[in-house]
Amino acid sequence: MDMILSQKMEQTLSPQMIQTLQVLQMGSQELLNYVESAAQENPVLELADPPREDQNHLLGEATWLEREGQPPYFRQERQDAADEFPRDCGAVEEESETLQEVLVEQIIPMHLPPQLHRAAILLIESLDSAGRLDEPLFDIAAATGVPEPLLEQALHLLQQLDPAGIAGRNLGETLCLQLRRIHHPLQHIALDIARNHLEDVARFHYGLIAKKLRCSLSQVKEACDLIRTLNPRPAAAYAPIQKTVYLIPDVTVLPGPNGPELQCNDSFFPTLHINGYYTRMLREDPNNEEVQTYLAGKIRQAKQVIKAVEQRRSTLLRCAQYLLHAQQAFFEKGPGHLVPLTLSDAAQALDLHESTVSRAMQNKYLQCTYGAFPLSYFFSRSVGSTTTQDTSADSAKALLKKLIDEEDRSKPLSDQKLCTMMAQRGCAISRRTVAKYRDELGIPSTAGRRTGK
Repeated sequence: MDMILSQKMEQTLSPQMIQTLQVLQMGSQELLNYVESAAQENPVLELADPPREDQNHLLGEATWLEREGQPPYFRQERQDAADEFPRDCGAVEEESETLQEVLVEQIIPMHLPPQLHRAAILLIESLDSAGRLDEPLFDIAAATGVPEPLLEQALHLLQQLDPAGIAGRNLGETLCLQLRRIHHPLQHIALDIARNHLEDVARFHYGLIAKKLRCSLSQVKEACDLIRTLNPRPAAAYAPIQKTVYLIPDVTVLPGPNGPELQCNDSFFPTLHINGYYTRMLREDPNNEEVQTYLAGKIRQAKQVIKAVEQRRSTLLRCAQYLLHAQQAFFEKGPGHLVPLTLSDAAQALDLHESTVSRAMQNKYLQCTYGAFPLSYFFSRSVGSTTTQDTSADSAKALLKKLIDEEDRSKPLSDQKLCTMMAQRGCAISRRTVAKYRDELGIPSTAGRRTGK
C-alpha cells in the first residue's frame, strides 16, 4: 500500500475571534442584552451607568434633530435629559386594530363549528397586506390538510364580513364583492366590467367595452366612475400585522464647523470594567488553587467581552466614517444623491475583509437630518449610464420622480418616453427598469396619473 503525504493550510477561528465577529454584527439592543447577560453570568464583569454629561450631549443632539425636522423614517421623543436608555428599545408601538383582529371579532359571535372556525382563521391569517387571498385554496388545503370544500365555505363566509371586498382572490373579485353591496341601476354592468374588462378601463377603452357589453357609451362611463369609487385595498385602513418597531440609531451625523461630523450614539450604553474586588482577591489569595483557577477564567472572559465591544465600536466608526466621506453628496443634498458603492469598495478602502464590513453594517442604523437609514442603504448599486460616471439606483429614482413631478398631468409621460428622457440626461436604463422604479416609488402608470378626464 502506497502512502502519500501532503500539506494543506487551513484557517480556523478561535473562540475569541468567533465571539468578536458575533458581537460585531449585533444591533444596539441586541448588544445591550448581550452585555447584561454576560454581567449576570460573570461576577467579574461590572456595568456602570453612563456618565451624565453624555446624556446631556445626547439631549443637545436630539434638540438639533427636532429643529431640523424628521421625516417618518424615524422619530424618537425624549422627555428629559436625565432619562435613561429606554428598556423597551426595539419594542413595538401599540397601534389600532389589525385587519385580522377585526375579522376574528366578527366571526367569534357566529359560534361556527370547530372545523369551519379553524378554516376561517387559517384564511384570515393568509390574507395579504391589501386584504386579498392571493394563495390558491388548493395549495392551502395541500399544506394544511384542511379539505378544500371547507376552505371554500370559510372563504364565502369571510367575504360577507366588513370591510367590504375582503378576501377577494384578485382585484376583480375584490371590486365585485363591494359592488354587490351597492344598490345602483348600473350594478350589473359594473360587475361585468370588474370581472372581465379592468385592463380596458385602465386604458380608457370605453368604446370597446360598450361594444363588448352591447350597451351605451354613457352607461359604461358611469359604471366605470362607480368602480373608481371602490377601494382596491380594503385592508389599507388597518394597522399592519407587524407593529412599528422603534430603533435607536448606532451613529448620528451632526452638522459641524467643517461639514457633517459623525457621533457614535452609545451614550446609553453602560461602561464595562473589571470589578476591582475580584482582582484584589486574585492577588491576595495566591495559594488557593481553586479560587485562582475560577477567577482567572472569569477575568479572562470579562476582558474578552470588553475587547469585543470596543472592537465593534471602533470598526463601526471606521465604516460609518467611510460612508460619510464616500456618500458626501447625500449628506449635503439628501436622498437622490447616492453614488454607486459596494462592500468590496469599502473593504478595500478600509483594508478590512469584505465579510467584516458586512457584519459591521448589519443591523446598524445611521441618523441624519434626512431621517434614519440602515447602513446597508448607502451601498447603492450602479445602473446604466451614458456618462463616464456611473449612476446609482437612488439617483435614477430621484431623476424619474423629478420628471414625473414636472410632467403635464393632462398628457402624462409613458414609461418609454421617460426612458428616453432619462437617457438624454445621462441615465440610460430600460423601459422595464423605469416601470420597476416607478412601482417602487408608488407612482401610478400613465393612465393612473392622467387628470382632466
